[in-house]
Amino acid sequence: MGHGSRKEVKKLLKGGGLTVDGTIVKDGKVQVNPEEDIIEIYGERVEYKPYIYFMMNKPKGVISATEDIAERTVVDLLHTDDAIYEPFPVGRLDKDTTGFMLLTNDGKLAHQLTSPKKKVDKMYRVHIEKVLSAEEEGLLQNGVTLEDGYVTKPAKLEYIDDKNRTVVHLTITEGKFHQVKRMFLAVDNKVVALKRERIGPIDLDPTLLPGEYRELTEEEVELLRNSK
Repeated sequence: MGHGSRKEVKKLLKGGGLTVDGTIVKDGKVQVNPEEDIIEIYGERVEYKPYIYFMMNKPKGVISATEDIAERTVVDLLHTDDAIYEPFPVGRLDKDTTGFMLLTNDGKLAHQLTSPKKKVDKMYRVHIEKVLSAEEEGLLQNGVTLEDGYVTKPAKLEYIDDKNRTVVHLTITEGKFHQVKRMFLAVDNKVVALKRERIGPIDLDPTLLPGEYRELTEEEVELLRNSK
């Protein structure tokens, strides 16, 4: 849980810094039940979590990766106490795309949310260069052919404000490389700004500023596990 290397923890044990249910334990071979036993290091409770789930409002200029030599990553934005869980981004958002980025160390859930077979919705707020025609709306909703010949799965297109028809919500169930941008390019339009606002049934917390994140509640995690 990030309290030190094996060598450091052995030293901590030897110095009597760890207690289990109030009793000092110096032998590292002693077995404990992290769900029932009260484990403390110098009086501070240690809670064991096998999995962690973070909702981040990804800012512009940050890439969806765990590490990079030249670029700042979403993992670089985590506090040290959270980074020790070694979470990774679920799916990816382009460097200039903002919004809901889920980070976790739960590989099973990550696979479920990104697998095309599961058809988990991802909703984006899309600012486009010009107003769509009825024909172009139909192509996006029914499946549009990208420049490489791939035909996208049906999408949901909604106008956020009828007075400003260059801002739309686009909901898709797949995540090809630069997909949203390529879908609008396929109908001779250009994405000016892009923000992911929802994954499955979970909306991005509106109180999170760009670069901020919070842990998902147990209820939110369960909703994601049951999302289709």
